[in-house]
Amino acid sequence: MKKALVIGASGGVGNALALELQSRGFAVTGVSRSGDGLDVTNKDSVERVLGGLEGPFDAVFVAIGTLAAGGAPEKALGAIDPARMLDIYAVNAVGPALVLAQLERLLPQDRASFVGVLSARVGSIGDNKIGGWHSYRASKAALNQIVRGSAIELGRKRRSAVVVALHPGTVATEFTRDYPAHKKVSAKDAAADLCDVMEGLEPSQSGQFFAYDGVEIEW
Repeated sequence: MKKALVIGASGGVGNALALELQSRGFAVTGVSRSGDGLDVTNKDSVERVLGGLEGPFDAVFVAIGTLAAGGAPEKALGAIDPARMLDIYAVNAVGPALVLAQLERLLPQDRASFVGVLSARVGSIGDNKIGGWHSYRASKAALNQIVRGSAIELGRKRRSAVVVALHPGTVATEFTRDYPAHKKVSAKDAAADLCDVMEGLEPSQSGQFFAYDGVEIEW
């Protein structure tokens, strides 16, 4: 049986991903802050929790993030709070980087594997037409660069691995409860879409940024 790892499994999308992967025949391991004491902004915590796992995992989803670290997304540069901006960056960029640093040991050497890191379309610099949400946008742009670099590094020893950034769409979870959108999808549907993307990618596409419908997003 194939094995999957979901980091952030207690969140809305993370939990839905765990259930979707199980329905597709994966034996799923989930880790989270609430269940395992995982603090993704603390290197010792990441090493302790992930170091206690036994792979290899055929699929890994990194489903961690914060929108505004307890505040509200900025509509203008003058609204930036330096401490909150650093908190957002710590969770959205540093945290996944610390996680990705632990994955080489947890991926198989002799077969294909997949690592999907949840990003957001607003992290695309080329797609930014309206500005605002500076801290969140910047943190996701940084995350995208980390995913790109990780794909290159992991690919040197795990040549069959696909490592990508993923935009799940606007998902109806607690994360987005206070922010209206033209269209929100359920966590269940988002998880199904992301798993479909996972199943359709090849190693030659590693290091790229994809939306929930499989369409590549510009950096």
